[in-house]
Amino acid sequence: MALIKSLRGKTPVLGSNCFLAENAVIIGDTTIGNNCSIWYGVVIRGDVNYIKIGDNVNIQDNAVIHATFEKFPTNIGNNVSIAHGAIVHGCTIHDNVLIGMNAVVLDDAIVNSNSIVAAGAVVTKGTVIESGSVYAGSPAKKIKDIGPELLEGEINRIANNYHKYAGWYQEPE
Repeated sequence: MALIKSLRGKTPVLGSNCFLAENAVIIGDTTIGNNCSIWYGVVIRGDVNYIKIGDNVNIQDNAVIHATFEKFPTNIGNNVSIAHGAIVHGCTIHDNVLIGMNAVVLDDAIVNSNSIVAAGAVVTKGTVIESGSVYAGSPAKKIKDIGPELLEGEINRIANNYHKYAGWYQEPE
């Protein structure tokens, strides 16, 4: 079972039908919605500000979710995939978003709905990602608009697949 730790009078709140890897760490003022999966090595540290995670969110291996003390909480919408090794820190991520492998999203950034932050991108402090777009690079810049093929073929496909994968881990051996 994941390490779920109360801190400073706050205990993580978990929705229904969530998969938590055995070595995931969830601390403090953290709320996780329904049908989420928190994978191996993930750290969600709601110690310095709150973290709210919506429904059907997958946070993949070795990702880190944190916030900024007394300044920037972290809010993650519904149907979001945060890929392997990503860092999401003190920002807002709206619905139907893919944060790519090893991407970094920093304080006070806003990632609007139906968007992709490409693998390895660095979204600097205060950046606003346009809805329906792909951002890449360091610092992240818009490289193209999202068409239906990316919305269905990447954002929704990955979110749905991770919900399926989590089910494999919840089945009896």
